[in-house]
Amino acid sequence: MDQTLMPGTVLRDRYKIIELVGQGGMGAIYKAEDLRLEGRYCAVKEVHPEPRANSSMLAQAREQFSREASTLARLDHPNLPKVSDYFPEGDCDYLVMDFVPGQELKEIMDEARCQSRFLDEKEVLTWADQLCQALEYLHSQDPPVLHRDIKPSNIKLTPAGAIKLVDFGLVKLLVPDDARTITILQGRGTVQYTPLEQYGGDTGHTDVRSDIYSLGATLYHLLTGQPPSDAKQRFLEPDSLLPPRDLNPNLSPQTERALSKALEMHPNQRPGSVSEFRAELLSQSPTAPGLLSLSAANEGMWATALRENRTLITVALTLLVVALVVTLFSPPLSATLPAATPATVQVEEIASPSPSPR
Repeated sequence: MDQTLMPGTVLRDRYKIIELVGQGGMGAIYKAEDLRLEGRYCAVKEVHPEPRANSSMLAQAREQFSREASTLARLDHPNLPKVSDYFPEGDCDYLVMDFVPGQELKEIMDEARCQSRFLDEKEVLTWADQLCQALEYLHSQDPPVLHRDIKPSNIKLTPAGAIKLVDFGLVKLLVPDDARTITILQGRGTVQYTPLEQYGGDTGHTDVRSDIYSLGATLYHLLTGQPPSDAKQRFLEPDSLLPPRDLNPNLSPQTERALSKALEMHPNQRPGSVSEFRAELLSQSPTAPGLLSLSAANEGMWATALRENRTLITVALTLLVVALVVTLFSPPLSATLPAATPATVQVEEIASPSPSPR
């Protein structure tokens, strides 16, 4: 049964549906016009109720949605869309966010694959840096907020070049000193990007390392053009995950090592925080976010300069060798010059004046 809203539908006497943007098993996302703020467009996420939930469960889920959506509304970060409203209507709950223009990273990745090329590693690492900053911000909240659905189709590159983690479909609050996590919005993770511990649903324990796994899987897909083997398959076939450089030989060993560690099956073997993962991925101190280390940057600069000026450098080295040969095998300079005439110094005798005759 098609439950999507028709274009022209107005929610809350304010949000006029323009088009369906995306749809999943537990809901849909629409582009809408804000009728109170002229020229403003927003994204409206519709969350469907559990099909088999009774009235008590539905009431509990709605209360939880309202309580935890208010947490999202307090978040403010340049790499996250701003949540501006939330409300129930009919059987569904709605979350209103900024509409983010631009392309999904999945679309960019698919275009590159159709052209039989890989995405540029340096550019992907720039995106990764921004994603790490967004996740560090989420994880630093009290209580920490987990995203739990990081994947290329949930990330947008804006026309200005900024990365936005756009879908809060599976965000969770992590309760301190408690093995349980509280679901914010109903939904299911995408299998290729979901760690094994997340398959337990609300009975499984997830923490910041679960987001690190999903981020690692997302970067693996972007850099190799292929999604990683899902966690269930890897549990049954431990060697089913191919090393990233087997798929893309141009990747740096450092990037491969960082991705492999993020994709460890057991959470204890992954980086303990996003800042730690970023340090391993970008060769930087966890306390200096946002920039590649100076040594790594210099190495890249010199490597690029050598590649671009190879011919000029070869000619210069050849001329240097010729100059050295000429210098070593030429006769000494003194043998080729005429003998120098010794300089003479004439001393004038100053005669004493003769005595005058008397």
